Amino acid sequence: MSVVQRVLVGGITGAGKSTFAGHLAAGLGLPYQEMDAMYHGPNWQPIPTFVDDVEAVAQQPAWVLDSHGYTQVRDLLWKAADTVVWLDYSRPLVLRRVLSRSARRAWSGESIFNGNTERFIGWFDAEHPIAWSMSQYQRRRDDMTARFGDPQFRPLRRVRLSNPAAADLWLRVVLQEATGSRQLP
Repeated sequence: MSVVQRVLVGGITGAGKSTFAGHLAAGLGLPYQEMDAMYHGPNWQPIPTFVDDVEAVAQQPAWVLDSHGYTQVRDLLWKAADTVVWLDYSRPLVLRRVLSRSARRAWSGESIFNGNTERFIGWFDAEHPIAWSMSQYQRRRDDMTARFGDPQFRPLRRVRLSNPAAADLWLRVVLQEATGSRQLP
């Protein structure tokens, strides 16, 4: 496996894309862009320059991005990437993670994505990450499965990780290769 330079980390909301992508980028010394922060402006309003901003990042020689859901830039990123990592975790694991994350954010008032916050009252909204994650789970899985089998994406390194242990191992191997270390961290 050669060292990765342009990595798109995909999966359903709550799978851990941002955390995984952040660790990968930090370990490889690559720029990391959180797609939700590029998309959501203050008061959860879409940033008008989103597509242009993503195009600018995609043209860079190296990057790690954490997304799959933004259809307006999905094909652009798949064509620009050298690697797509799919965190294909079970629905119960994803639900547990997104519930825990949303509860922590709502309880603490943690600021995310350009000053936005999650509130417990938002849990009843169909667009809330919990509802979105569960309603879109199978659709996202079907789309990723189709893309992984699509001949136009054969040049990509496609990595499907079905559990956190597999993701941790893949990450350690990639970082080991990048640093030339003989031992896994």
